[in-house]
Amino acid sequence: MKIALIPARGGSKRIPRKNIRPFRGKPMIAWSIAAAQAANCFDRIVVSTDDEEIAAVALRHGAEVPFFRPAALSDDQATTQAVVRHALQWFERQDLTVEAVCCLYATAPFVQAADLAAAAALLDQAPPGRFVFAATSFPFPIQRAIRIDTEGRSAMFQPEHFNTRSQDLEEAYHDAGQFYWARPQTWASSTYLFEDGRPLILPRWRVEDIDTEEDWLRAELLHRLLEGQ
Repeated sequence: MKIALIPARGGSKRIPRKNIRPFRGKPMIAWSIAAAQAANCFDRIVVSTDDEEIAAVALRHGAEVPFFRPAALSDDQATTQAVVRHALQWFERQDLTVEAVCCLYATAPFVQAADLAAAAALLDQAPPGRFVFAATSFPFPIQRAIRIDTEGRSAMFQPEHFNTRSQDLEEAYHDAGQFYWARPQTWASSTYLFEDGRPLILPRWRVEDIDTEEDWLRAELLHRLLEGQ
């Protein structure tokens, strides 16, 4: 059995009620649920939450909420791995065999069903113990990044690359913050998602990290443009 697990706690602080706030006409979490449904690679789509309102929204949009997450896993310190492990323990207590889990974030309106399915196929080809996740490239060479100190002065992190041509610098990538596929044994034992992982590379224009009101506005504008509406 392959599970889509969507973590959605109720206590988001930077954007209150972020998981169910309307995003282009429907709750944010509904976009992730719809992508999982359209991917046709999941036997169950489960939302892990501590919040009754979020649970009701998830059920209304076709996901399951077979358990509630404990308070200890619902604060700012709870890790993705811990939330997935809690869900796996619940399935184990029901004597249900889980082949793989895709932890799909509730705040990923740009996630596409085809990417979830492609990552599932990549997991089938990957050696045991690996994570498969979405990633994208940085738009600017990270070797030329600068820091700004408390007095407003700038300095390069790697000044040795000041005169290196951009095309000669190694391209760098970052986690897209959308989903993470792995087998139960990997979720149970691994402490680092990206060590020897298998990234599915996405174009930068399909990756948005939504943490502020400005991020939210930009994401809605881009999403509307991409959807042609």
